[in-house]
Amino acid sequence: MSSIKNLAGQTLWYGGSSIAARFLNYLLTPYLTAKLSGPGYGEMSLVYAAIPFLNVIFTYGIETAFFRFSNRQEYRKDIYNTANISIFVSTILFTGLLLLSNNSLANILQLNEHPEFITYSAIIIAFDTLSTLPFAKLRQDGRPVKFALVRISSILITIFLTYFFISVCPGLAAKNPDGLIAKYFVKDYGVGYVILANLVASGVTLLLLSKELFSVQFRFNKTLWKQMMLYSLPLLVAGFGGMINETFDRIMLGWWAPVASSAAAKNEIGIYSACYKLSILISLFIQAFRMGAEPFFFKQADGANPQRTYARVMKFFVITISIMFLVVAMYLDIWKQFIRNPAFWAGLKIVPVLLLANMFLGIYYNLSVWYKLTNKTMYGAWITLMGAAVTLLINYFFIPYYSYTACAWATFFSYGSMMVMSYVWGQKEYRIPYPTKKLVAYLVIVVLLFLLHKGITSFYSNMYFSLGLATMLLFIYLRFIAFIEKKELVKLPVIGKYFAP
Repeated sequence: MSSIKNLAGQTLWYGGSSIAARFLNYLLTPYLTAKLSGPGYGEMSLVYAAIPFLNVIFTYGIETAFFRFSNRQEYRKDIYNTANISIFVSTILFTGLLLLSNNSLANILQLNEHPEFITYSAIIIAFDTLSTLPFAKLRQDGRPVKFALVRISSILITIFLTYFFISVCPGLAAKNPDGLIAKYFVKDYGVGYVILANLVASGVTLLLLSKELFSVQFRFNKTLWKQMMLYSLPLLVAGFGGMINETFDRIMLGWWAPVASSAAAKNEIGIYSACYKLSILISLFIQAFRMGAEPFFFKQADGANPQRTYARVMKFFVITISIMFLVVAMYLDIWKQFIRNPAFWAGLKIVPVLLLANMFLGIYYNLSVWYKLTNKTMYGAWITLMGAAVTLLINYFFIPYYSYTACAWATFFSYGSMMVMSYVWGQKEYRIPYPTKKLVAYLVIVVLLFLLHKGITSFYSNMYFSLGLATMLLFIYLRFIAFIEKKELVKLPVIGKYFAP
């Protein structure tokens, strides 16, 4: 149990700060959905769908390789220097190529009128890439306070500048037409100002990490670098496939949506992207878990019976996300208020599907420990590529008929297939005694509870009745978990006394 507490502590510190940062960022959703038009929000979503793709290429799995090799005594002195030199050189090269491809990428993303968005994005990606290893070093060295402060500061700067550019500057420009702000302010440039705010925040983040960045010594270990590349390049393939699953559907929706114009397609993207963000609770928890789990899993690998620890981690993880599924899916009448434009509520029907898809993704991240520990990262690449193939095929055939609904189900089947493949393959290569039947039962039960809630409320649609029924069903599930897992839960500090019968 001490190892579980250790992981919980890491998740709380490193992941918790990421949760706080991303939650603050999500607070922009109601503001931006109110301030930007449907096509405008869709245009912004296209830019932020492309950035994660390029982030994967720019970082090429080196963060995971850093954690993997920093635990080896013979490489501890060279790992940070070697990894940073590699990232620095590749970032200059990739950024140059990106800037040269500015207009072509703008055409692909249907941003012909604003190719400068690609330039801004290239600089953001460069800054974020150079921040990757300094952040990893803070996690490896156990410095959660600075990690948290930098992450949260970045988001606060983004929020402040976004509000300043979109809501404050128009008034200042109107009051003083001859002033500095009026001279440079561009009317109806909302999406551009959102990206510029992000650019400034990324630059400040890099400055705040300058101590870690400039602690790099020009000492490059070629042997270590080759081993790191052999380990991390399959993770690049896996990451690229993962981004196809996670964000490429927005781009495909822009290409194939069954609408008559580009503006209408961007509106569909806006609806889908806004509703996707309502999977916030599970997405944030998965992000927090990953931040704490990756270094934790590698450190546990040298302990006694790590497989038992991994199995227990999985059980607590599934219990947590199953509760979160009910909290979001049955309380959509509350969560939808994050979307301030009621026209976007047309897409709420896809939220439960996306919640389940993200649950599958979280379980897959847990399962992926087997190929990372056994240095068989190519297996992970194949699994992710097969998941990406499912995404591409379903979207290609069904977006022209079902629009963003096809995207949601493609995500569901993609992550579900990756989860199943990783489990089956992993149990052959690195057996972990997961309580599989119990975990499947938990997932089935929460889906049945949701369907029960949906079925009853379809006959009586009063909001207060819906919320009351949701609370009752959630309480029943919590008591059920407390009864089944009472031996485990009573061992946990604070939680035990509330959940144990």
